[in-house]
Amino acid sequence: MTSLRYHFSGIAGAGMNPLAQLMRAWGHAVQGSDRSLDQGKHAELAARLRAQGIALVPQDGAAVGAQVQRFIYSTAVEQDTPELRAARAAGVPLVARPQLLAEVVNAATPGVAIAGTSGKSTITGMVAWILRQAGVGATVLGGAALAGEDAGAGFVAGPLGGPVIAEACEASNALADYRPAIGVIHNISRDHAELDALHRQFDAFAAQSGTLLVNAGCAEALTAAAGHPRVRRYGTGAAADLPLEIISTGPRTSQGVLGLGAGGELVFTLPHPGAHNLENAAAAAAIALELGVAPPVIAAALATFPGVARRFEVIGTTDTGIRVVDDYAHNGEKIRAVLTAAQAGCERLVAVFQPHGYGPARFLRDELKELLPRVLRPQDRFCYAEIFYAGGSVAQDISSRDLVGDLPAGMRCGHAVNHTALLGWLAETAQSGDTVLIMGARDPELPRLARAVHGVL
Repeated sequence: MTSLRYHFSGIAGAGMNPLAQLMRAWGHAVQGSDRSLDQGKHAELAARLRAQGIALVPQDGAAVGAQVQRFIYSTAVEQDTPELRAARAAGVPLVARPQLLAEVVNAATPGVAIAGTSGKSTITGMVAWILRQAGVGATVLGGAALAGEDAGAGFVAGPLGGPVIAEACEASNALADYRPAIGVIHNISRDHAELDALHRQFDAFAAQSGTLLVNAGCAEALTAAAGHPRVRRYGTGAAADLPLEIISTGPRTSQGVLGLGAGGELVFTLPHPGAHNLENAAAAAAIALELGVAPPVIAAALATFPGVARRFEVIGTTDTGIRVVDDYAHNGEKIRAVLTAAQAGCERLVAVFQPHGYGPARFLRDELKELLPRVLRPQDRFCYAEIFYAGGSVAQDISSRDLVGDLPAGMRCGHAVNHTALLGWLAETAQSGDTVLIMGARDPELPRLARAVHGVL
């Protein structure tokens, strides 16, 4: 292997720092920068990166020159930073983060890419947990850590040339770059783009997958898989090769049976509620079977699965009898699934949603206007937190107050201008026996907010 020098611009990002660590673990020289590190934030992450031999430099472009052989940049930040200008001037090859992730998957033996608009992080975490229990060494690149472990992105550096399990996201229009030995399409629903645009990505991803695993319970996923020569369908749909029977969905645990053909079956229990989690487990089991893990090992691992950070993560129950749950839900299907799962375990749900940007708020507005009155029960309460602003020049032409106005007055929807105001609203609203559910993405303060909620109620 030829050792290269990588520069990661935006190295503190949840998708960037695992790749930087992986390149370093695989023998490359790595340096990186991030505006948040320049501001003194993320000290723990900075210390971890330095301990691995990753050099952290100011984000002013001074450290980017001909000595850098690959410049990795985040698609989430501006494309005209001093560093990018310096890299272009020096003729350094520019590689978007999703492109590098696809390269890692495509070169693996085997590479597994887990795609879908919902459930990717949980499925990736489940596969990582199953492989750990089975003693299989693999690289894992997921969107979230296992609950109770590192608070950053899910990451395990496995051996160079070994299996790679990665979450393949559609947000950056990068699915067409993947050519995995095993591709997974768990679902396709309106998120980041309309269905027609999403299908262009997922259809290309399907065509370029060696073996394709697809959720038989999702009509859009089945459409993307149509005509694939090596497809296996899992889940609740009638076309399933690995049919899922849902036995129970909550309130605290769930149970299912996955048919394996020829009379075989995998009976499993999850320590987490919700039909969507059983579907996630069916996908994870299908992947593990493809990787040669025995069904009894899969079932035993799922029974002890700790969950994934911010995916229906139960922070705890307060002394006053209020259960606090933190979740990453940020599109219509995710919000529907987590609201339903939370309602199964309580008489009254007090739910909060913080939109993860002004563009997403505009995109979701009509969908949430229809979804929330339909899913929430009369006794439930709901509050919009103000839209998360990550900086930059985005048009701030919508507010969560506008979203509140979309909902029927009888819902008595709350609005919190900031997290302090939200804590006050929850203190006035939540009662013993309630479940408080915090939903939202991107904002790094949300995990701390959920724990603050647990501390004050």
